[in-house]
Amino acid sequence: MDLDTDVPMEDVSDDQQLLPLIGKESVANTTTNAGALVNDKKDLHPSSINQLDEWIEKLSRCEPLLETDVKRLCEMAIDVLQFEENVQPVQVPVTICGDVHGQFHDLMELFKIGGPCPDTNYLFMGDYVDRGYYSVETVSYLVCMKVRFPKRITILRGNHESRQITQVYGFYDECLRKYGSATVWKLFTDLFDYFPITALVDSKIFCLHGGLSPMIETIDQVRDLNRIQEVPHEGPMCDLLWSDPDDRGGWGISPRGAGFTFGQDISEQFNHTNDLSLIARAHQLVMEGYSWSHQESVVTIFSAPNYCYRCGNQAAIMEVDEQHNRQFLQYDPSIRPGEPSVTRKTPDYFL
Repeated sequence: MDLDTDVPMEDVSDDQQLLPLIGKESVANTTTNAGALVNDKKDLHPSSINQLDEWIEKLSRCEPLLETDVKRLCEMAIDVLQFEENVQPVQVPVTICGDVHGQFHDLMELFKIGGPCPDTNYLFMGDYVDRGYYSVETVSYLVCMKVRFPKRITILRGNHESRQITQVYGFYDECLRKYGSATVWKLFTDLFDYFPITALVDSKIFCLHGGLSPMIETIDQVRDLNRIQEVPHEGPMCDLLWSDPDDRGGWGISPRGAGFTFGQDISEQFNHTNDLSLIARAHQLVMEGYSWSHQESVVTIFSAPNYCYRCGNQAAIMEVDEQHNRQFLQYDPSIRPGEPSVTRKTPDYFL
């Protein structure tokens, strides 16, 4: 059930494409075929740890960081993320999460349900910004946690972690409203280029935001991509962030206008070729918070309850233990007086 039909990137108007501060030059020539930049990783200085703890404490109260602090945070995050791979290896146990879309209070609820980081290992599969009221605080908090606990939390790129999409669905406007300029938006969208695009949990669970690509048969082909760029309008990187599973077999044209639909035959062949037990992805609103596809070879996880403050859906996260047992934890939106709420009912216009 496809309930999150974002306008595809090529539908962004010419005026929006010409907004200032869009993009930076690709640094493809500095990447290795493992999708990570060549350099030596540096450990955090104690003063940086103290600074991060202060930022995390401030953000936990849903208070945005100063612009100068965002700049420093993004610099620190690049120092971490540039060494991660296109297919970032993740060990069990881990809790896998879907879209959160700027719903900061529900993100805090997620950490209550799943357990605090770093006590619990987390893997987020993208879409931290847009739609919700608190994209700035949400992405700032997750990036802070990533820099503070780099081995305990993995943050992948979603289709909303892009310059063009964020100009349409809220993050750009929120940055203007909260900071008075587009500087913070540019800092974060430049940072998004460094986010890994997939993860592999214990070599068995392939995690990504969207879905498969007709140009990708093996995980090694994902490792060979240059990810340090704006999400392309087409091609394998685009597909990994935009595609959806479908009841029909084979490859299909996506109603989103980007990526493809793929059938059970495609996902089963991909899992067999790469010796996988499961494809875990996000990207689609599902009313129970998670949904199985293709005879449980694909699972969709959505972690933004009452999406857009009106859809009435539950959210879910998936815990994977050391024996690869899976448990889904479902939760409802956190209670926030003065903000919209609805009963759990499928909106008619989505049926």
